[in-house]
Amino acid sequence: MNPFYQGARFLSAVPQLARAPADTGREVAFAGRSNAGKSSAINALCHQNGLARASKTPGRTQQLVFFSLDEHRRLVDLPGYGYAKVAESIKRQWQDQMAAYLERRRSLVGLVIVMDIRHPLTELDRQMLTWSTRARLPVLLLLTKADKLKQGAASATRLSVQQTAAQWGGQVEVVLFSATRLHGVAQTQGLLDRWLAIEPAGPVEPTFDP
Repeated sequence: MNPFYQGARFLSAVPQLARAPADTGREVAFAGRSNAGKSSAINALCHQNGLARASKTPGRTQQLVFFSLDEHRRLVDLPGYGYAKVAESIKRQWQDQMAAYLERRRSLVGLVIVMDIRHPLTELDRQMLTWSTRARLPVLLLLTKADKLKQGAASATRLSVQQTAAQWGGQVEVVLFSATRLHGVAQTQGLLDRWLAIEPAGPVEPTFDP
């Protein structure tokens, strides 16, 4: 268990980027289709059961939720996307807001795209990849619910996703993940450590001036 991530705490939930916490330090965002297991993945990574909460109605929650790791580092839970019952106007608003966040947020140092291993690389997953590539962000494709497939099938899916994602160029990694079995947790935390510049020596200085 990594005590650093276990210390994650709710910071704020905002409906608009303009109301987000100050754009300083470092943060990693989590995006994903509704029902892909994004909340479960965040909870598993932070060794907490109720830190990130899934909406009872998928696609209903349209807020950016910020979690504080320490004074200068954050995790961000982005609104779930792609659910059919969300109005087209809401989808367009979400797309504009996410594009602005990914391309303008200076403290954003990495993006985790959470995908159900049985339904990877949907149209909106690909759109997120396009935005992140445009913003020159490193990306982790987290293939959740890997325990639902046999090991051989899961490995084959990972390889296929890796090969497809290579078309976007940039820094893209793919990890098999299971929140229930905690598979892939340590590997994912190691990547977050690099992005967030986590070192034993103490707190990181803010990346940008306040």
